[in-house]
Amino acid sequence: MTSTRTIRKPLIKQSRAAFFFLLPTGLILSLFVFWPIMNSFWLSLHQWSLLESDHPFIGLSNYMKLMQDERFWNSVRNTVYFTVGSVPLGIICSLLLALLCNLTLKGMSFFKAIYFLPVISSFAVLSIIWSFLMDPDIGLLSYYFHLIGFSVTGWLRDTTWAMPVVILIAIWKNVGFNMVIFMAGLQGISVSLYEAAKIDGANTFQKFWHITLPSLRHTTLFVIIISLIASFQVFDQVFVMTHGGPLFSTETIVYYIYHQGFELLDMGYASSAAWILFIFVFLITLTQLKLFNYNETD
Repeated sequence: MTSTRTIRKPLIKQSRAAFFFLLPTGLILSLFVFWPIMNSFWLSLHQWSLLESDHPFIGLSNYMKLMQDERFWNSVRNTVYFTVGSVPLGIICSLLLALLCNLTLKGMSFFKAIYFLPVISSFAVLSIIWSFLMDPDIGLLSYYFHLIGFSVTGWLRDTTWAMPVVILIAIWKNVGFNMVIFMAGLQGISVSLYEAAKIDGANTFQKFWHITLPSLRHTTLFVIIISLIASFQVFDQVFVMTHGGPLFSTETIVYYIYHQGFELLDMGYASSAAWILFIFVFLITLTQLKLFNYNETD
């Protein structure tokens, strides 16, 4: 009995210490994360307009209205378009850059810094810069395209080219972040695997296909999941560069939520759209985990 009490006392002291250290973080998360999340669901069940003082409970009416809203489904299609265009190409570019940066070449540190620089820059500022560069009247890129004989009428003003431009800028902005994650995964692969493959006569592509890719399975899964979540939350460059236009061709789900909540001041309807977005992201993440057969004990 004495030995049991002797063991329990340090554990109780450690638990109390851990509780008091975690308490400030828990309070901050509760106040600024968990409470707003639950409150947004409560708002979605009400007709909650900031222009009105009365906020009647309407149950799932906002969700039913959302399912019949063509503009909402247009934003869903645009978001899927952005995701399909940006995530696979962005991951491929990030992996190729990581493989290049993993080589022991002179000046590689400078090369890494150049590709990571956009990551630490503000997306809003970069979007403004790119908007000026691609302006058909004063843009530097438009000027050089005119010099080589291409007629530029304005990429961001064209319903066909606006979204591809937004996608390419998003890839350029985020490629450095995913590159660093892939580099960390590459450095965790044992050199002995490559040496054994070299002895067996494997070429560079065979090493990449049979050693590098399988070893990066968990890293790739992580990059895919965070890239998908980020792509479904795209807002900054759309807000700054296109405002969802032209003709709603670049309006994404988050921009639609912003429009409903902060322009039309319909917080209940905007909250219902936000919860639909949460469900989309949650289901996509679960699907990715199933497809990759992810197991933390591997």
